[in-house]
Amino acid sequence: MKDITIIDEDYKKWLKELASRYRSCQIKAAIKVNSEKLMFNWLLGRDIVEMNIEERWGESVVLQLSKDLKKELPDVEGLSKSNIYYCKKFYVAYSQYNEFFQQLVGKNTKGDKRLNQPDAERDNIFQQVVGIFQIPWGHHCLILDKTHGDTSKALFYVRKTIENGWSRAMLLNCIDTGFYERDGKAVSNFTSVLPDPMSGLAQEITKDPYNFAFANITKPYNETQLKKSLLTNITDFLIELGTGFAYVGKEYRLQIGETENFIDLLFYHLKLRCYVVVEVKVDKFEPSDIGQLSTYVVACNHLLKRDDDKPTIGLLICKSKDNTVAKYALEGSSQPIGVSEYELEKFYPEKIEGNIPTIAEIEDRLNREE
Repeated sequence: MKDITIIDEDYKKWLKELASRYRSCQIKAAIKVNSEKLMFNWLLGRDIVEMNIEERWGESVVLQLSKDLKKELPDVEGLSKSNIYYCKKFYVAYSQYNEFFQQLVGKNTKGDKRLNQPDAERDNIFQQVVGIFQIPWGHHCLILDKTHGDTSKALFYVRKTIENGWSRAMLLNCIDTGFYERDGKAVSNFTSVLPDPMSGLAQEITKDPYNFAFANITKPYNETQLKKSLLTNITDFLIELGTGFAYVGKEYRLQIGETENFIDLLFYHLKLRCYVVVEVKVDKFEPSDIGQLSTYVVACNHLLKRDDDKPTIGLLICKSKDNTVAKYALEGSSQPIGVSEYELEKFYPEKIEGNIPTIAEIEDRLNREE
């Protein structure tokens, strides 16, 4: 039978809808499979803890359990000794939110007084817990390895992975460069000059310090060379700035009265719905820097901001700063501005000790493929 060509627009529209519907089903199925696997891992970890299996049957029980499960489930992956231990770590890390997991596995917790807390706090915790089932198991293993039992830190990386769609490699890079410690840490006056919730959201999009190691600058440099290097590596620069930043231009011209002014870097933040003026300084922060940046922020509000845009934000990224001086200088400004530092060197952990794997860790990694 020969193929026929249907040119009817309704048919073409229906065809696209069918393809889109199928892709959506595939995504939902993948999420469902991942969620069910994580639930199994959670329950396995719970059993190990609540049944005290290592005290009951000895430390070698986990290895024996791995072998027995492989016999019972020969076609199932993820039943190695090391993976079973990850299941235990997974449960222990988030067991403080156990009442919400009980809801997910069908247990009735309506009478639990622990749930009688403010709705906003309860909903926030619940959303965090639900989020645990939305990222791959490999991401969880990485987070558990790197956060060393710090649940707040682990949940932060879970949430950021969901928000930004991080691959495992991107997640590892963010953890290794101290994303958690740097996130939202700029010195700013956002809370005093911006309304809620924008002030909080504006603070969240900042970092301190920014990691500009990707610029590959090893020789003496000036501001022009630094900005050129940042834009040469614009993809890495945008990744470091964070999700939501859209590049508008460099040396962006603003005609203020009879004077031409040029903004170092201009961005638009898609989530905040506002312009972000970025000034880069290769020297130590000086209070006078705030005046120039404030002028640019006000000019953007007058010349670029549309009625549906939020107030423009200024971000000064300098080589170094005295936090107290920066705070005092910002108190005198009515414009929303954040001040951060940048680093050109690669980020290294403060302590080398503990980063070299132990014999037990090496053995554990070798057993992962069992």
